[in-house]
Amino acid sequence: MSLRTDPGVRKFDAANLQGFGQSLLTACGLAEDRARDVAEVLLEGDLLGHTTHGFALLPAYLKAIQERTMETVGEPGVVADHGSSLTWDGRYLPGPWLVRRAIAVARTRLVEYPVVTVCIRRSHHIGCLQAYLQHVTEAGLVILLCCSDPASRTVTPHGGVAPRFSPNPLAAGIPTNGDPILIDISTSSTSNGLCNRLAAAGERLAGPWLVDRDGDATDDPRVLDDLQGGAILPLGGMDLGYKGFALALFVEALTNALGGHGRADDESRWGASVFLQILDPERFGGRTSFLREMSFLSRLCQETPVPRGKPSVRLPGQAALLRRKEQLASGVTLHPTILPALVPWATTLDVQLPLALDGTG
Repeated sequence: MSLRTDPGVRKFDAANLQGFGQSLLTACGLAEDRARDVAEVLLEGDLLGHTTHGFALLPAYLKAIQERTMETVGEPGVVADHGSSLTWDGRYLPGPWLVRRAIAVARTRLVEYPVVTVCIRRSHHIGCLQAYLQHVTEAGLVILLCCSDPASRTVTPHGGVAPRFSPNPLAAGIPTNGDPILIDISTSSTSNGLCNRLAAAGERLAGPWLVDRDGDATDDPRVLDDLQGGAILPLGGMDLGYKGFALALFVEALTNALGGHGRADDESRWGASVFLQILDPERFGGRTSFLREMSFLSRLCQETPVPRGKPSVRLPGQAALLRRKEQLASGVTLHPTILPALVPWATTLDVQLPLALDGTG
């Protein structure tokens, strides 16, 4: 399997892109280590193909730093600590930095506990969830990660027409003896980022994943405008959206409710409530048995017969990992809207734009 790209598309060296993003963040006032974490997580989003949750987020992050809605200094506060479970007040510090720190703390505590859970309330936005998974699965560990934004209401409950909660993504990293299974799904039919991008371009979604205020399914992202009164449908759409709605409520319980801060607090600041859990298979049925089972199931699924002329079954994360490998080798392709949005920031902050691999600026 190979991923096709337009030969006319400009590509960038991954390390240069990471350095560019980090320089913008430090020039805007973020400490070096925090800027590095944010830039690396955003770049990982683009490497994996999540182009709405990679460097596309950087202008909004820079604006948040400038407006002090993302805090640049300080440490997370400890709300509760029971050894195997920990709750932080993130104080709206950079989300990628907070999540990476939480993962590091959880992995350290796995020496004593078979499962470690961390909730983070009042984190700033954390980017692409899939970007955090592979480093954990490489250690033979299982990771669960989900988040919600108590200030965001764009998704409607099944059967409704008005927005009540956020897209509430749910991710999991599962090791095998080969490539890991990297699950990253939204509990809504589509994401805010894609809707915003397509609405700005005057384009439509690939399916009727939204509902207008009259209750009709639509592919027009402009119905999310406040004056239009539309909403994103839960995963499953008009027919099976009760499943996505149920998953969304599950994520809300793990993030906002467990963390002790959510929609009932009438939050208005862009951020995230985060649930993170890391499990060590060795402390259950044994890591060898776990890897044997998941590897067997992976092969069984991939060897499933498919209709003539159709591609073989793909595991979650398989295409993303291939895309990551190819982009690290031959250059990162940014969505055409991303670099132009960063040019004004680079000019203001006096940061040099990255050169494309073909030498163009």
